[in-house]
Amino acid sequence: MNDIYICEPVNLSRLHEYQVIGRRLPTESVPEPKLYRMRIFASNDVIAKSRYWYFLQKLHKVKKASGEIVSLNRISETHPTKVKNFGMWIRYESRSGVHNMYKEYRDVTRVGAVETMYQDLAARHRARFRSIHILKVVELAKTEDVKRQYIRQFLTAGLKFPLPHRVQKSANLYSPKRPTTYY
Repeated sequence: MNDIYICEPVNLSRLHEYQVIGRRLPTESVPEPKLYRMRIFASNDVIAKSRYWYFLQKLHKVKKASGEIVSLNRISETHPTKVKNFGMWIRYESRSGVHNMYKEYRDVTRVGAVETMYQDLAARHRARFRSIHILKVVELAKTEDVKRQYIRQFLTAGLKFPLPHRVQKSANLYSPKRPTTYY
């Protein structure tokens, strides 16, 4: 007998922002070790913890066997309907070396801007997810803080987008005349 299983599609590429706090395990010489906090973009909490230990090993020589995670929180956007500008400092490894980069993106959430950044670097620089390290993500509150022209062009007052080919919606199945799509 053949069983049919119906599963909901899971969007694994969708990222979330996590705040991970960890430390070195307490010892007799250091009973209160220093806490290290990172904001990690990952698709789930297991990957967030893995990336946390990866970066902590690189930065402070603390590995998972000699440390512990104190807290793991998922950060949600406070205003997910407001369009914001984000500046990102990135380091990525290419086939020719390690490159530092500053890029700007326009999105409604930090996670959306980071997803756009990953897609952009994959398209323009052939950079894979694991070779990209996000150093800092900042929301650019002032117009003067925006440096890139491709983001600044959206900040002009009275910005309008032309809609040259508008098709009028009609309830009728047939129309006596051909529709005009130009204004």
